[in-house]
Amino acid sequence: MIELELESLDQLFNSIDPAPFPEKDLDDDIDAFLVSWAREFPDAAPLKVIIHLRKLPRDAQPDELAEAALHHYFAYRADLADREFRQLLRRGRTSLAIGLGFLGACVGLSRVLAGLSSAPLSAIAQESLLIGGWVAMWRPLEILLYDWWPLRRTRHIYQKLAKAPVVVEIAPKAA
Repeated sequence: MIELELESLDQLFNSIDPAPFPEKDLDDDIDAFLVSWAREFPDAAPLKVIIHLRKLPRDAQPDELAEAALHHYFAYRADLADREFRQLLRRGRTSLAIGLGFLGACVGLSRVLAGLSSAPLSAIAQESLLIGGWVAMWRPLEILLYDWWPLRRTRHIYQKLAKAPVVVEIAPKAA
């Protein structure tokens, strides 16, 4: 369970967002709080969000409003994370193609230099070309091997929050 204690349901939302309630952005602090707590739970653990309100809400169905708003917001964030993931993989594939082309050119030039001369400067140039070619492969490999993991994890967290049941409880004084 992730619990929030708020004065009113309005605190859940970004106050400068003009959209109607279910489509409104969440407050940045609320977003960061929910995501950071959701990260603490194991991937397979279900989530539940409980909102404790100190003031009686204006809306007759605060549970439905809060749940719809949270689900809409985090489904949107999951979609953005998914797009960012696809864009990263596209950049990785493009970088890999460029890197492989550059590596091939460097290896080819190195072999040409090896056939032309056996002088020490030629050997240095050959090795420099090979090193430069492999260094060009660094970023594509970093993208394709490591950079995508955090994006998938973040997307999974957003999806869990987008499906988490939301319960609004009114403080006894407010009721």
